[in-house]
Amino acid sequence: MYKCEREDEILSLLNETGYATVEYLSEKMNISASSIRRDLKNLEERGLVKRSYGGVKIVQSSGKRVPFDLRSHENSAQKRAIAKAALALISAGDTVFLDGSSTACFVAELLPAVGGVTVITNGLDALERLSRYDVKVYCTGGMSSPENREVLVGGYTQDFLRRMRADVAVISAQAVAADGNVYDCYAEEVAVRNLMLSGARKKILLCDSSKLGKTSPFWQGNVRDFDFVVSDRDLSAFFAEPEPEKYILA
Repeated sequence: MYKCEREDEILSLLNETGYATVEYLSEKMNISASSIRRDLKNLEERGLVKRSYGGVKIVQSSGKRVPFDLRSHENSAQKRAIAKAALALISAGDTVFLDGSSTACFVAELLPAVGGVTVITNGLDALERLSRYDVKVYCTGGMSSPENREVLVGGYTQDFLRRMRADVAVISAQAVAADGNVYDCYAEEVAVRNLMLSGARKKILLCDSSKLGKTSPFWQGNVRDFDFVVSDRDLSAFFAEPEPEKYILA
């Protein structure tokens, strides 16, 4: 197992347990305790875990950059419910912009059931999932993000999206503050999402409750910019200026 694979596996296990001992990780992964300790030291330096005597816990922070494999496991039940609720907002024959977020990947798994949809995505994981079905899917092209390898970003991606129009844009973000402002920690992904939103007739934000009340470095917009916000929490009482008709409870 390569070093990066070990680190992803450690993060996935910690996401399930919250806390683990070195011995537990060593036994679970069939790797020496000394190797586990070296990996944990590197993960701690990157701000992803916090070591304590004999064990380690995962760091919960809205501003941290978390590997895609870990994000796809975080709050997976909520994300599946959100994806199912969002599907009701998409009609047969629609053209759909789908970003590279982990929540959008759950939507990608369900979209074939809608029928006749065309999907345009910059998410490599969403592209792989959709390629298993008889769905017309376009990849934006572009550069694999150095910060988030499962997502395509940059000038080529943006040029492609400027030439496209869609019925629906389905995106997520890393944080949604109490004032309705939406944030993410990846600047280039914000730029790509903005083009998706500007080229779509209907705009949908996917937001699991773990993202609420938080901020991150880069501003994506405000919930007022979206036609629908889908969450596993009732948002009509969360925001200072509620618009109950746009908040969909999963």
